[in-house]
Formats: sequence, structure tokens, C-alpha cells
Amino acid sequence: MSSNVVVIGGGAAGLAAALKASEEKCDVTLIERDSDVGGVLNQCIHNGFGLDYFKKNLTGPEFKEKLKEKVLSKSNIKIKSGAFVHSVEKDKNIVFIDRNGVNNLKCDSLVITTGAKERPFTSLGISGKRLSGIYSAGLAQKFINMMNLRPGNSALIVGSGDIGLIMARRLTLEGVKVEGVIEIMPYPGGLQRNIKLCLEDFSIPLYLSRAVKYVDGDRRVNKIITTKVDDKFNHIGGDDITFNVDTLVSSVGLVPNVKPFEFLEHSAGFSTTNKNRTSENWIFSAGNSTVVFDLVDYVAQEGEKAGYMAALQAKNDLSPAGKIKLLPGKNIGILYPSYIEKDYESKIYLRARQPMEKGVLLIPELGIEKEFEDIKPSEMIKIKVPAFDKNTDRIEVNLNELK
Repeated sequence: MSSNVVVIGGGAAGLAAALKASEEKCDVTLIERDSDVGGVLNQCIHNGFGLDYFKKNLTGPEFKEKLKEKVLSKSNIKIKSGAFVHSVEKDKNIVFIDRNGVNNLKCDSLVITTGAKERPFTSLGISGKRLSGIYSAGLAQKFINMMNLRPGNSALIVGSGDIGLIMARRLTLEGVKVEGVIEIMPYPGGLQRNIKLCLEDFSIPLYLSRAVKYVDGDRRVNKIITTKVDDKFNHIGGDDITFNVDTLVSSVGLVPNVKPFEFLEHSAGFSTTNKNRTSENWIFSAGNSTVVFDLVDYVAQEGEKAGYMAALQAKNDLSPAGKIKLLPGKNIGILYPSYIEKDYESKIYLRARQPMEKGVLLIPELGIEKEFEDIKPSEMIKIKVPAFDKNTDRIEVNLNELK
């Protein structure tokens, strides 16, 4: 088998990449491990998707269906569902496994859009017994929204990321008593709109600078002891709160999925240029496998660009260009992309390390100085940078707080 462009992963980024590559007259094969495309969108039945990409307020499944309908209308896109990638070889051969056995697929270029996985609760090193009733937020969401299963009767949410906030509301609507959401940081981890819609509107308390101290129970969770933490996350004695619940839902972040492609340069996610090119010129990546975005609209936009670049590469219309390292400076937590190819415009995405009422973004090498207000680590800042011809080997991005 052969294909001009192969896309691995059929979530928002993968669907957008496949669609864009097909519009560039390339034969495209999309490999998806599940029985249907869409990824996590299939279980996100709340709205708030598509405001930027489709200019409509959609649910996750609606967002997926709009992309899927376009993909299915293209005769030059083949979808291999229920397929698992075993390896990617440097001679541009993809080895994948499906119900027909082991398959080899040759390509001219590859787009990796494998998304991110949830960080497990066990990674936090919390004391307690090995009990049932502990779920990741994504699993709890899948139980309720796709399997019609209620995970418990009363719950504590650990972590105030968006999925944790959304699940606090969802569990409440399904009759689960949510006793609260605790967050180890001194500020919330999710978007402000989700704080309002998911917690405040349902009178669910949010406890900041608080962590789980001990999980207790008899086979199943029945008690969770929490404690205050200082600015170095050390436990502060004398201010414990005990929650008598039978369910703990963990929302402690996502980790980009880079397996089985570890031969590519990566830190948390794949290191890419503003053309979505990885350390191998013929391999591109987009979406949460590069960095965890806060909006699926950004994921789809980056997927679309990766598909376009992969199509140019497949047609030998994309020459390798020198890349300049993009470095996170003062107060920068997450910065994307990792490199800039200066002959092409860029969208730079970043997260601040701490909340600021007002700050100024400085990129001295490019002469950029821009002020922002009400800066939150949970909300990405996005700026556009035009193509440029300045000679430099590095570009540093800083965010200075203004008093």
C-alpha cells in the first residue's frame, strides 16, 4: 500500500490535516485506533466548541461531525479505523496492525496528530490505600456520556483544569453530590468561563492551595483528607478538611502522546517549527501531541496547516529552511512552536507562569512589544508574527508584569 500523505490520529487535528492535504490533490490515508474518528470530541457533549473555527457554538460531537462530513465527501481520503501503528521507519514506511493483520504503508509525508493522554492520579505520590472509586476525569466523562454509567454517589474533584470543572457540573446534573474541587495552585487551572458556568452556577466550592493528604476506605473510597499547601507545595498542618465521598475524580493535566515516535525530537510534546515540521523533514505534527492547547479550534487550525505543509512536502514543493530556536524567557510557562522558519508567518502560542493584571510581551529580536490585561496561566496568549529576514540563531520571548 502507498499514499502521498498519511495522518496518524483522527481527532480534530487529524481530520483537519487530512481534509487540507486532500484539497491539495494528495491521496491521504487516515489511521485511527478507535472504531470512529473524533477522538475525545465524541465524549465532550457540552457546547463551547467551534466559536473560532466554525464561527458557531457547537458540542464536541457536532464539531467532529462537521469535519467528518467534509472528510467523507473526499474520494482521495481513506480511513483505516480500528488500526494501531506499530512503528514508523525512516524509509517512510508505516507499520500498522488492524483486523487484517500487519500492514505496510509507504508514504511521501506523515502527519502525527496523536493528541494527549491524562496524567494518572498515581503519578502524584499521594498516600493511601489501593481502592476502587478513583477515576481520571476523562474516564468518568466517558462512563457518563458514552456508556450511561454513573461512577459514584458523591465526589471530590482533584484539579481545576477545564475537564475537571466540566465534570463537576456533569456529575451534579447526573445526581452525584460534588462536595468540591481542590486545586494545589493558588489560582484555578481552567478557563474563567468554566469557573462561572460549572462551579459558581451550581454552588460547588473551589478550594485553592489545597492537596490530597490521604485516601481512605474499605475496598472503595469513603474518605479523602486534604490539607493546605504553601508556595512550595509543602503540606501545612492544622488546616485539614475531610471529605466523606465514595468517588475521587482526578483532573491533573494532560501529557502529549509521543509514542511510538520517540526518535523525533521532543520534550513534553513533539518539537516542531511554525510549519509544523518535526526533526525529520518529511514528518509533521499538530494539536495536543505538540503542546496542550486550551481550545479545540486552535488544534484544528494547526492540523489544517500541518496537512497543507505535508501536502507540499509530498509534492516536493516545500524546501527545508533553516530554523531558529524559540526560547521561553521570563514568566513564560509553555511556548509553541519550538522553532521558527523565518520564510513563513507564525502564530506563537504561550501560557504565562503566573496570573497578572497587566503584562507586556517582549520579543526583542523581532521588535515586538505588546501589552495584555487579565493574564491567566489557563488561557493561551496568541500572537501573529509575519515572515522576516533578520539573521539570528535564537528568539527569546519574555512576559514582564506591569504594576
